[in-house]
Amino acid sequence: MANNSTIEWTEATWNPTTGCDRVSVGCDNCYALTLAKRLKAMGAEKYQNDGDPRTSGPGFGVTVHPQALSIPFSWRQPRLVSVNSMSDLFHARVPLDFVRQVFAVMAATPQHTYQVLTKRAARLQKVADQLDWPDNVWMGVSVENSEVLDRIDDLRHVPATVRFLSCEPLLGPLDDIDLDGIHWVIAGGESGSGHRPLDPDWVIHLRNACQEARVPFFFKQWGGRTPKAGGRTLEGLIWDEMPVRGLATA
Repeated sequence: MANNSTIEWTEATWNPTTGCDRVSVGCDNCYALTLAKRLKAMGAEKYQNDGDPRTSGPGFGVTVHPQALSIPFSWRQPRLVSVNSMSDLFHARVPLDFVRQVFAVMAATPQHTYQVLTKRAARLQKVADQLDWPDNVWMGVSVENSEVLDRIDDLRHVPATVRFLSCEPLLGPLDDIDLDGIHWVIAGGESGSGHRPLDPDWVIHLRNACQEARVPFFFKQWGGRTPKAGGRTLEGLIWDEMPVRGLATA
């Protein structure tokens, strides 16, 4: 858990599960996989379970942490919380009962706003009606290129107050994106030694689509060798638009 997150669109992180497996090209340079390997070497207790080397890695095996469920109750001030920055809550190896426990904690701490992001949109859509959705839970899916636009269709079936897209790393144009039923879009480029370049036209088209659909748009970074190498300015402006917390949206 981090009280002060370095992620521009959130304030804290909470990891009741850790570990994951790569499922699409957006996972190729996964920062969490690299970080888990480092944490395992440092002896971090939560990162001692290894994943399949074909899709995961050292310290990155999917693991649930019941002891982490109490953490949000200890935060005195309301905060915006990214859930599972080091995992995917809707991974097939996370039991549905544990997902329900995570949702119960979020419901019991309405002073916080929780941002849950997944690439497992099909499972999300399948189990959505088996979960209780409090108003303080924002649900998102990752959309890195046009090959995974179907994740948005799955998300539209989810009864979350805020449904959002994380188009980061954005790896191709999203010319046919349909933002009906979507309440927020985040976009950004990849960072790290193997980062793939971000075409400005992809970002501008997505920003324009958001403006036409009246959907808040947040541009996180251009990316590069480091996350901040390319800055955050798009056509001379910083785009930090966000949904209004606590406001239910149809």
